[in-house]
Amino acid sequence: MTDHTHHTAPTGFVEAKGVRFAYRRFGNGPGRPIVLVQHFMGNLDNFDPAITDGLAAGREVVLFDNTGVGASSGTAPNTVDGMARDAAALIDALGLSDIDLFGFSMGGHVAQMIALHRPELVRRLVLVGTGPRGGDGMAAMDPAVVPLFGRRDELGEAMWLPIMFSPTDASQAAGRRYVERITARTQNRDDLVSQETILNHRAAANEWGRPGKNSFGYLAEISAPTLVVNGSNDIVVPTVNSYHLQQHIPDAELLLFPDSSHGSHFQYPRRFLRRLHDFLDVQADEKDET
Repeated sequence: MTDHTHHTAPTGFVEAKGVRFAYRRFGNGPGRPIVLVQHFMGNLDNFDPAITDGLAAGREVVLFDNTGVGASSGTAPNTVDGMARDAAALIDALGLSDIDLFGFSMGGHVAQMIALHRPELVRRLVLVGTGPRGGDGMAAMDPAVVPLFGRRDELGEAMWLPIMFSPTDASQAAGRRYVERITARTQNRDDLVSQETILNHRAAANEWGRPGKNSFGYLAEISAPTLVVNGSNDIVVPTVNSYHLQQHIPDAELLLFPDSSHGSHFQYPRRFLRRLHDFLDVQADEKDET
């Protein structure tokens, strides 16, 4: 428990599986700790302060760089399963248990595997802008989307606005506010994601998206109550995959935002936080309304 915010939390390091993981912890309150798993090409500085500080008002927030990302050492795995094993090792090394787990985009793939293979670790699961293994349109990145990612040193409006937000004036304006928020931290900023890590993560995403026999079958084994969130037209992970998650995870509900794309929660942070707090604040001895 600390009084730090997203912009002031120091970067700490912990060893696990031979990797020196970078992380930041901040927040106070009675809620269970929440661990956030980042998107493709994202590092500690790409988490949205509007969301992380909103969460930190009621619980401890843990952000981290997975293996080979940002300031963490090692070579990034080229499979989602490998990324999930490393993330779980980091969570264990921090002494955390019975956590809430939040995964965005590729981080949502990773979060699914943690919830599947370590059910005792995950109390509640939040999946944003993500999809199941073998999901629709996920076998390879849409050729129209690939150029939008640009170079790793161009992580401002030119890159994030067309990827995360719809082309409408309102959505693009929200996108500019998001970029202002994630670039406001001036001290102790994280390292950019390396080209090697980008290539390994792209291979992991392609392997994850490749259809197979009964691709969605594993979802029935995810026992954690799950909140699935997306925009009405996600151009990175097609929105139909959010329906697949909701329909195949036994205790899952779906929240869709209007006029929005991959970063719907960045576009509507206050609305998202209200729903997220409702979902997370259910205590172990309470039952959701039926």
